[in-house]
Amino acid sequence: MSSNREIYPVFDRMLSRADKEQLLGQRSVMVWFTGLSGSGKSTIAIALERELHKRGLLCRILDGDNIRTGINNNLGFSEEDRVENIRRIAEVSRLFIDTGIITLAAFISPNNDIREMAASIIGKEDFLEVHVSTPLEECERRDVKGLYAKARRGEIREFTGISAPFEVPAHPDLSLDTSRLSLEESVGQLLRLILPRVEIRSAETKTNK
Repeated sequence: MSSNREIYPVFDRMLSRADKEQLLGQRSVMVWFTGLSGSGKSTIAIALERELHKRGLLCRILDGDNIRTGINNNLGFSEEDRVENIRRIAEVSRLFIDTGIITLAAFISPNNDIREMAASIIGKEDFLEVHVSTPLEECERRDVKGLYAKARRGEIREFTGISAPFEVPAHPDLSLDTSRLSLEESVGQLLRLILPRVEIRSAETKTNK
């Protein structure tokens, strides 16, 4: 079977990921946050982006707000559409990774199969899975959008954690329970995980430049 590079030879004329990483002075990685609605995925991703930005590292956050209102605004919440939602997110994420950008994705992505698909598309060597493991009771207590209350009343069908299951990741790279950890503590753990992977040593940067 022919590879994409054989079918579309333009790939061979484009600058490489390494070229982009040298330009930016960083290495790219995907940090994939998974967890229940209200667990704190987007809040942590936003705080992490700010801390990486302070260190001169370029990031891009992908979450439901900027995906469902744009590239995936034609998708609903059927099983097929949920899978297609994550597939498109993973394909877009791969483009960011190939451009040298640290990419933070915050999606419920409720089962192992769908997360495995995302990791396979993006590249497992670039994929860090972070389980925001905040308990259901705490997520439901927060419920700022009233989604859990609607799900309890049967107004939202197939709502993860209430009428649809969430499969806990078997071997996440990091697990963060925001009912026990402060935002600062969560971000601190993430920085310890991520920085060794994305920072290019100063000597290496000088050589490349």
